[in-house]
Amino acid sequence: MSGPTRTVADDGSEPPVVRDKRRVDPDTGLLREPAGTSAPDAPVDDVAAADAAPDAPAAPAETDVAVERLADLQRLQAEYVNYRRRVERDRDVARDDATARVLESLLPVLDDVHLARQHGDLEGGPFAAIADKLDLVLGRHGLSRFGEVGEAFDPAVHEALMHTQAELAEGTTVTTVVQVLQPGYRAGERVLRAARVAVADPV
Repeated sequence: MSGPTRTVADDGSEPPVVRDKRRVDPDTGLLREPAGTSAPDAPVDDVAAADAAPDAPAAPAETDVAVERLADLQRLQAEYVNYRRRVERDRDVARDDATARVLESLLPVLDDVHLARQHGDLEGGPFAAIADKLDLVLGRHGLSRFGEVGEAFDPAVHEALMHTQAELAEGTTVTTVVQVLQPGYRAGERVLRAARVAVADPV
């Protein structure tokens, strides 16, 4: 690369300095590097080491995003599981309510059948088989009759319509059912109607 050329005039003064700033060297025809921009070549060992270096670990920001997405997925999965359980529970409750309403609407018919059976009106008649089949079918839907003489009075399942004096079994210490005026009915564990009874207290 040609540098600036200096000459001294006859009178001892220095003429203006002329610098060659051409991008292409007129002698070689090659492109010149701008002054101050050339960098030393990287050592061969350093280049090889850079090529052989393992991939850099993921940036912390990318790791945080992955953890956040995983947490979102787990939360959505838990919400979906809870939603399915709630839907199934609500469906079961709705089915039980519908069944209970149908059974409850049949209670007056069952009362008539029960009274007819108590009075012997069903003995030997064709209606006895129909009444038995009705009890069997309703039993498959969870309907059951309760209320018996001698049971301890329980306000959760008994409705006391009469309080009377009666001789109770020896050793009785609680208020006891002495007469069933109308039986109670359950649908599963649900009380459709309390048994209407007469009760007596121990002496």
